[in-house]
Amino acid sequence: MDKFCQSCGMPLSGQELLGTESDGTKTEEYCMYCYEGGQFKQPDLNLEGMIEICVPHMKEHGMTEAAARKLLKEHLPKLKRWRK
Repeated sequence: MDKFCQSCGMPLSGQELLGTESDGTKTEEYCMYCYEGGQFKQPDLNLEGMIEICVPHMKEHGMTEAAARKLLKEHLPKLKRWRK
């Protein structure tokens, strides 16, 4: 798998997980949890806020909090939404 949401880093493994553009078409860049109708669901969210949202989900899938935070801090800044 090589497609990930360019906001939260979630693997985009199926069409049902894709967000939508303003015309309703699916976007290949963002998941439905981050992006809908051509805009971010939480437009004022910063990188640290995204980390706080993602950590609990990663813990549910077996990661420790420390490992999840480390991974997110290393990889989220490289994604399109967070690149400066």
